[in-house]
Amino acid sequence: MIEINSLQSFVECLNSTEVTTVNSTFRLVLSLILGSSVGLERKRKGQMAGIRTFALISMGATLAMILSVYVPQEYLGLKNGDPGRIAAQVITGIGFLGAGAIIQMKGSVRGLTTAAGIWMVATIGMAIGVGMYAVALTATVLVLFILMQLERIEHKVHVGSEARTVRIKLRGIVTDIKSYRNLLRRHHVTLNNFYVEYDYQENVTRLNLVVLVKENTDFVALFSQLSEINPTLTISLANQPS
Repeated sequence: MIEINSLQSFVECLNSTEVTTVNSTFRLVLSLILGSSVGLERKRKGQMAGIRTFALISMGATLAMILSVYVPQEYLGLKNGDPGRIAAQVITGIGFLGAGAIIQMKGSVRGLTTAAGIWMVATIGMAIGVGMYAVALTATVLVLFILMQLERIEHKVHVGSEARTVRIKLRGIVTDIKSYRNLLRRHHVTLNNFYVEYDYQENVTRLNLVVLVKENTDFVALFSQLSEINPTLTISLANQPS
């Protein structure tokens, strides 16, 4: 009976709106675990923001929420605190970290998913800070499902295309690109537009093909076959459409 009463008291302490050392410590530890689980998945994908980063973000948001409740309770006499006072700034501040996770290189943007994960982990930490343990746990499971399972589904059904530019430098003046259209179609690559530059002095043609490609496009095979249509000097792939 004593053990049951002790367990009930512990649970009541964890769910109490009053900030105590016990429930604050529990919330920080839980925040550490949930944040680390998301960070582990990101690190597994080779992202710069990993376990430590996500754990610190989650714990920081939790601590901000705890302080937001504790200060009004302790100094203003508000029983339920004022959760929105300090914690409201977390969402704004976390945007800077999210922006730091986004990398732009030659027109290709990477890190958007990690940035969204950082924002989501911060809100999970805030939920833990006010004692919404079940909601925080559910949100973490859903985040991991999105990051792990939905990616597999995307790859399986080949959802989504990316704009790229195939740049080809040809020997001679080429006026017919029908063969290039047909080859791209066989590789399930959509030709959106094309630009041609003729250099009569050097006797070369620069052909820029703006295409939509799938993640599973075999560029090695595609480039090899493109080079066989006409005498080809160079072929390159640009992330940013011309």
